[in-house]
Order: sequence, then C-alpha cells, then structure tokens
Amino acid sequence: MELLERLCNAHGVSGDTDGVAEIIIDEIMPFCEKIEVMKDGNIIAYKKGRQRNPKKVMLCAHMDEVGFLVKDITEDGYLRFESVGGIDERILLSQKVRIGDSNIPGVVGVKAVHMATKEEREKTIKMEKLYIDTGVYSRREIEELVEKGDSVKFDSEFVKFGENKIKAKAIDDRVGVRMLIEMIKKEVSYDFVAAFVVNEEIGTQGSKTAAYCVSPDIALILEGTTCSDVPGTKPHEQSTNQGEGPAISIVDRTSYSNRALNDFLVKLAQENDVKYQFKRTTMGGNDAGSIAVNGTGVKTAVVSMPVRYIHSPASVMDLRDYEEGLKLVSLFVDNIGGFKDE
Repeated sequence: MELLERLCNAHGVSGDTDGVAEIIIDEIMPFCEKIEVMKDGNIIAYKKGRQRNPKKVMLCAHMDEVGFLVKDITEDGYLRFESVGGIDERILLSQKVRIGDSNIPGVVGVKAVHMATKEEREKTIKMEKLYIDTGVYSRREIEELVEKGDSVKFDSEFVKFGENKIKAKAIDDRVGVRMLIEMIKKEVSYDFVAAFVVNEEIGTQGSKTAAYCVSPDIALILEGTTCSDVPGTKPHEQSTNQGEGPAISIVDRTSYSNRALNDFLVKLAQENDVKYQFKRTTMGGNDAGSIAVNGTGVKTAVVSMPVRYIHSPASVMDLRDYEEGLKLVSLFVDNIGGFKDE
C-alpha cells in the first residue's frame, strides 16, 4: 500500500494536481505505449494488450481532491477561504491545513466558544464565519507567504488501523488512481486507454475533455463512493457496506450505467468468486455522467470503493474491498473482448 499512501498524502486540490500527476507519470512511464498530457492537465496513457479490441475501451479515475482556496486576507493576517468541491461544514473547526505551493501550516478557527451565543453554539458554524490562522498577525507578513487564490489542503497523514482499514484524506479518488496504475503495470489481454482526469470535484471537467480526446466506445470509471454503514443510519439508507466488495452503480443524478456492462461485471464476479455489491442510493454523480454523453454516446459502468467519511481528512476504506475491486477490474480488462450487448 506504499503507493496508495504516497498518492493520498500528495496535495491535489482541484486546479492544483501537478504533484499527483508527477507520481502517476513516474509510475506508469515504463509500462505504456504512449503518454499524453492534455492542456488541462489530464494524463492519457495507452496500454498495449496481447491483442487489440475492435471497441475502444477507456478506464478513468480522477486525480483531484476536495479542499479550499484563499479568497481574502484580513488586515491582521487571517485567511478567509471558500470550499473547492463538496465539503461538510460540520467537520471544519480546528482542522489542520496546508496552504499554497510552500505548504504553509494553518488551523481553521473561529471565535472562542465562551464568546459565542447559545444560538451560535447550537448551530453548525458557516464557512464565512471561519478563518485560517497561520500564526502570522499582519497582512504584510502573510502576503510574503500566501496569495489570494492559493489552494488549501487538509493536513492529514495516511494511517493503517483496526482490521484492514486505512484512514487518509483524498481516498476519493486516489484509490481509483492507484487501481488504474496497477492495471497499467499488469500484462493484460486487451488494449485500453487510461485517463487520469482533473477537476471531477468541481463539475467533472477533465472527463469531458478526456472523452472528447479518446472517443471511447466503452468506459469503466474507478471511484470512491459514500459508505454510511455506521450507527444512526438505517439499513435501507446505507448506500454501501465496507467488507462486501466494490460497489457497482446502477443510476445516480448524472448517469445511468449501461445494463449490459453491469451484467457483464456481475457475471465476471460471480464466475470468479469476487465479492461485489450494488450501490443502493442514487445521490451524487461522477465522471460517468460526462463521458456517457460524449459524441454519439458511450457505454459506461462504475466500480467504486466504499469510503466512510468521504470528502474529509479522515476518510476510511477497507483494504479488502480494494483487493476485490482490483480483481474485478482485472477481469473486466482481460475479458472485455468478449463483451457483446447486441
């Protein structure tokens, strides 16, 4: 898991993914027929298999993570900030962060609790009330270190704990990135195109341009997804459960997975004793929504790893789900030449 640890610890808020891209290119360079870096930062890698598939197959994972950007600097040196991607405001108070290319350390703060009104203490503190404290107390001093528009990242380290669990920021979607890197390193039966895309968290922008560039017939999206198998959540509200394998999506707010591709994945899993589950809610969306509508249409399917506390500095994943997911994706690539949906 050393590679997944490096990927999760790397800073890569949407719009600032160069550090993640460097790791990817270094890892896949010896195993690709060709690598292209697009103008927007997408990495498109061409993997040669033992035989060519008449259908063009693309596997996709996004490099970027949720975070923040600096929107203003106060006269006394505090930073005002905005979210980049969807972040629950309830988790923000007292979080450690890193700012800009120099990784300036900071802490998210608010006025002391004993100065808050009863009404304020009973409500979630809105982001506009919060600030980042860097320990610098004048605009002049902080402007030597930070600029408006700098990205702000959660300061959180990868940790193994419990039974086969990991805790890290950016598991969504460094887990998909890691899986895609492993697929490139393997000897595979059929050619495929790997798309490591940018800006999924702010509107699936990178997958739009990647799909236009590659023009695939079939696309498999590798993702992290919500997992709410925790106290206080009723069974029918639990979108996925950890330890039950990768989740196959049926429909969400942006796309409807191709039924034949889903049936193909299920058949492969059942015939090879690979654990899997269906995602049981329709909330959210991912790069499949943009890829599916490219050109005259692309057949898409989504394989996701269940992640508790997603979009937080303490996301949690079960490594057994990852291993089962990698098996399923490997089976997909090695058998996709036999896929028929006519």
